[in-house]
Amino acid sequence: MAIQPGSESAAAVAGQEIHQDTTVKWFLLGAVGYFAVVGIIALIIAAKFVWPQFLGSIQYFTYGRMRPLHVNGMLFGWLLAADMGLAYYLVPRLCGVKLWSEKLGVATSILWNVIILSAIVSLLGGYQKGLEYADLPTPVAVLVVIAWVMFGFNIFATIATRKYEQMYVSTWYLMGTILWTAFVYLTGNFATLLPGVTGVNQANLNWMYTHNAVGLIFTPAGLAVAYYFIPRCANTPLYNHKLSMVGFWSLAFVYVWTGAHHMLHGPISQWLQTISIVFSVMLLIPVWAVVYNFIATMKGQWHQLGNNVSLKFLMSGTIFYLLTCFQGPMHSLRSVNAIVSKTDWIPGHAHMAVMGTFSFIAMAGVYWVIPRVFHTKLHSEAAANWSFWLFMIGGLGMFTSLWLGGFWQGWQWNNPSIPFIDTVIALKPVWMVRFFSGVLIFSGIVLFFYNIWSTALGSGKSQPAPAKAEGRVYAA
Repeated sequence: MAIQPGSESAAAVAGQEIHQDTTVKWFLLGAVGYFAVVGIIALIIAAKFVWPQFLGSIQYFTYGRMRPLHVNGMLFGWLLAADMGLAYYLVPRLCGVKLWSEKLGVATSILWNVIILSAIVSLLGGYQKGLEYADLPTPVAVLVVIAWVMFGFNIFATIATRKYEQMYVSTWYLMGTILWTAFVYLTGNFATLLPGVTGVNQANLNWMYTHNAVGLIFTPAGLAVAYYFIPRCANTPLYNHKLSMVGFWSLAFVYVWTGAHHMLHGPISQWLQTISIVFSVMLLIPVWAVVYNFIATMKGQWHQLGNNVSLKFLMSGTIFYLLTCFQGPMHSLRSVNAIVSKTDWIPGHAHMAVMGTFSFIAMAGVYWVIPRVFHTKLHSEAAANWSFWLFMIGGLGMFTSLWLGGFWQGWQWNNPSIPFIDTVIALKPVWMVRFFSGVLIFSGIVLFFYNIWSTALGSGKSQPAPAKAEGRVYAA
């Protein structure tokens, strides 16, 4: 049975005053700052595809250093840090208690900033392992493990001391995120370096990590955030708790086996390729369960999209999630993979997942949380709406150009009469669209950064937002 918003007991209402949210502020403001910095790097990379000599004489701005910095900065500096900050916000509220240790949370935030700054210095200096998504030097990767243990301990300790016995689906997804991240990250950053793990075996482990970094780290973290904020922003109960658990357990069972579809038609066993294809197609089960639940929750509430920026980001992210996870199973099929594998189709797919889906969801959470933890109003609703449309238009331009360009690229690669350099020249118009789409996206990032930091810095000057209790809206 879902508990309606506004029906919280007096004790639950009073309990909202216990949340200090210092850790939330540190993580979210830091994540937004890194988002802006890494956005500049992304724009430099997009420019290099159109103008290859751009900043090419400066070693620190060569593609080989910019690209891993962009990937790790977006994944760990922005998105994972934002998800962690939002987890620190929503878990205590779903449990009816304060965060187990605010001091441990702040210490985790400080360590996370040390990690990101160390990554910037090392990757710009050319110190990296050369593995996809696992570029960070081993000492920095060890710090990530320590920070994750600190984060996980704090979250699990908060859950262990909860007042509400029954756990909402966001709590399940966050517990899964913590455990799966530990497994996936250790595999990708340490198991791949063990003696004897070379060649195809190393590649197989690396793709298991790379694909599951999205599927078992950012997907469950993002869905935890979405499951919390869609009902909260729409002010309506979740459609179906049982369906949400179907999505959770099917994701847990299916996703881990899909990484090898990046190695189809390569020197790996046919049975392993087939398993990855079967489980990739089975991803449609958790995806459709999630998307249907979110859309059904919005029944009768769609009119709110007109003036609710967070809800715009959340539901757009939901549609991108559906598209991403339809596209993924389809390009895992051997016939399609023979065309699109290693082409620009793949970064188009990855960008729609990380930016179009999970960054949209994270931005929605940040727009909702920051005014509330600073007890103020959002600095500018107009700027927030502009940031949404810049992201949406720029994102659609980037995704579409890379999908179509990648498919065209693959057709050319499969024609042995076309010289490779001609396929590169043919893609220049696609990369032009990508660059100017990137300009729009970066403009959205700048507005987002400005709005959030202005809200935080001006919190003592603007009128406080009306207090509203956040009790057990979600419990089933």
